[in-house]
Amino acid sequence: MDAVSRIERTLANAVALAQGPGCPPSLARAMQHAVFPKGARVRPRLCLAVAGACGDDAPALSEAAAAAIELLHCASLVHDDLPCFDDAATRRGRPSVHRAHGEPLAVLAGDALIVLSFQILARAAPAAPARLGPLLLTIGDSVGVPRGIVAGQGWESEPRCDLAEYQREKTGSLFAAATAAGAAAAGADAETWRLLGDRLGEAYQVADDLRDAVEDEAEMGKPAGQDAAHARPSAVLQFGLSGAIARLEDLAAEAVASIPPCLGAEALRSVILSETRRLLPRKLAVSAA
Repeated sequence: MDAVSRIERTLANAVALAQGPGCPPSLARAMQHAVFPKGARVRPRLCLAVAGACGDDAPALSEAAAAAIELLHCASLVHDDLPCFDDAATRRGRPSVHRAHGEPLAVLAGDALIVLSFQILARAAPAAPARLGPLLLTIGDSVGVPRGIVAGQGWESEPRCDLAEYQREKTGSLFAAATAAGAAAAGADAETWRLLGDRLGEAYQVADDLRDAVEDEAEMGKPAGQDAAHARPSAVLQFGLSGAIARLEDLAAEAVASIPPCLGAEALRSVILSETRRLLPRKLAVSAA
């Protein structure tokens, strides 16, 4: 079974479990809306790719880690779209969760997905019990404070912040968790894989800043021009278009160079190179050519 099929199966099972007897039907629908249909699933695919490069000797645990990271990502999008933050009307080309199901259910759906991510990790623990503690810390640290998604979102309420730190916390933290968790689930040294995720996460944030600046809502599947509208830190605002493109290219190269020696290193390099090439918005890729 390929990585995407493993991820979708694990996510479907997790959401079905959460939607069992006792779950209010409206909340169940809001949770379903937040997770399906799928987005790019970049973070869980990265988690499984690293697990595979490290041997993946406990696939049930690596699948749970990958799904947990995706559930946390989906929860962060639900909360990010709320009126108190971006007030985004669309996500992935359709109404955002709060527009489709109402603000109270959107808040609850995001909360439920956060809790569900740790529930599925606990359920997978028998696959390799000694690895659960490090996995919980790795993933939990990526979404909380002082250096997780919550902290990154919090910087948007400060009068000023360091762009690199903001991007590292809001976006890079979950990417770093994906690579570290993939290694930890396979019994490898998680810390040696963290730099790969950190660099990829910052690269994705720079790419998102570029898309926000040059694409429209139809192309993005979500509102465009949000960085300027909300005066948020942005690589484009700080470096300009050409500087942001150069930064994206540097980060991609650093990500590939950071892959530790392992049996699957060469295959993983190919995956990372292929993934990072598509980050540059199509309009800018054409003009650069």
